Amino acid sequence: MTTTVPFVDLVADWQPLKDEVLSRIHRLFEHGQFVMGPEVRDLEQRLASDLEVSHALTCSSGTMALQLALMALEIGPGDEVIVPAFTFAAPLEAVLLQGATPVLADIRTDTLNIDVESCAKLISARTRAIIAVSLFGQPADFYALNQLAQDRGLRVIEDAAQSYGASLGERRSGNLADIGCTSFFPTKPLGGMGEGGAVFTNDPELARRIHEVRDHGQSSKYQHTSLGTNGRLDSLSSCALLAALNHLPKQIALRQELAQRYDAGLAPAIAAGHLKLPRQMTEARSAYAQYPVLLDDRERLADNLREAGVHVAVHYPTPLHLQPAFTQRCRYGALDNAESTAQRILCLPIYPSLDNEKQAWVISQILASLAWRP
Repeated sequence: MTTTVPFVDLVADWQPLKDEVLSRIHRLFEHGQFVMGPEVRDLEQRLASDLEVSHALTCSSGTMALQLALMALEIGPGDEVIVPAFTFAAPLEAVLLQGATPVLADIRTDTLNIDVESCAKLISARTRAIIAVSLFGQPADFYALNQLAQDRGLRVIEDAAQSYGASLGERRSGNLADIGCTSFFPTKPLGGMGEGGAVFTNDPELARRIHEVRDHGQSSKYQHTSLGTNGRLDSLSSCALLAALNHLPKQIALRQELAQRYDAGLAPAIAAGHLKLPRQMTEARSAYAQYPVLLDDRERLADNLREAGVHVAVHYPTPLHLQPAFTQRCRYGALDNAESTAQRILCLPIYPSLDNEKQAWVISQILASLAWRP
């Protein structure tokens, strides 16, 4: 009988939270404030406290969080924003939706995060900001990024959609740059029961602008002092997120334990050069939104794992500069690392409810496929 291992298992992950979520929803029906109710305010306070950041503002999605950040910085037509070429499309979309030009930077071959040297070469007189994605759960090198931005008069935005719960040194992901943005999509480390996101900053003026533009540019009721949008998070989503936040430390710890077991179990294939893992920076603690491996014959391994009942995924198969929607809308130079990584990356199952037995099955099938035994 074949063991089936899903890539994610949201049903199992949410079972320990179910009663708490339903209790919060019951209270929501009693007060009826379905938009910007007390649950939203409570969530924002909890998020700010958790990240030790001055301001946390929730919104309707992670993509909206990025766009709100750009709106708060008044980035628009004629401006350029540097984004990594190897990531999900949301940062690039947010830049284009503001009428600005995305400039695509290459990634590092070791951490798979944005390459600071590549960013430095791309800065022009029109550059206003850098969006750095903390990919797969590990923060980018914000020490170097923030220094580069300070030297060149730029702002830095962290896309922490995959890294809520991670840290760099003593600071939490989401509080590593001028503005942090995250997503509450269900499969994220801090995932909800639908869409949602948040923006974080220690700058009171940026917080004021974000608060204004997410609610139709209103400085007060029916006083539209700037161009805005409807980017609010609803109270129902906040009920689930408050429960998820209570359980997050345990769930992040489980993800980290799973990653350590993968590291140990796959060591023979890594030592033989059949697999490569991204390097974890010394001062970084990853949230392990995904567990990526790199190999030359990716499709053979992926097919063998799927035949064995192990669901895997490729994040991401095509760099942004090769996507049809963006080809003519970006500026970029050589992106060799992004292209090579897209051809070699494969992500394995990693989620809090993945048990030892199923993970051991995944590891055994990988070693067997690569003709190695423990």
